[in-house]
Amino acid sequence: MKYTKEHEWLRVDGDLVTVGITEHAAEALGDVVFVELPEAGATVAEGDEICVIESVKAASDILAPLDGEIAEVNGKLVDTPALVNEDPLGEAWFFKMKVADLSVLDQFMDEAEYKELIG
Repeated sequence: MKYTKEHEWLRVDGDLVTVGITEHAAEALGDVVFVELPEAGATVAEGDEICVIESVKAASDILAPLDGEIAEVNGKLVDTPALVNEDPLGEAWFFKMKVADLSVLDQFMDEAEYKELIG
């Protein structure tokens, strides 16, 4: 897995990149009560605001970590937003992206670098 400075995780599954938020981010948010996901098929650019997460503490945006196309979204999060707190690195993935060049993932942190970031 790779990690962004915005506390997202990225996992390559074949030709898709699955995106979610880290356990650190889920804990910082508190109890998640609402998730708004992008539309499958949408073309996004790195840095676009594409998801909204609302918790009892605050609302946060998830930014597109890469340029690409949203291939699939995790509808379970709409019905059960608490999954973000229960299993942020597993069942609570947000979306899967088609990315033209997977080598762009090299710019992100590995687990050791991420752990150093969050200290």
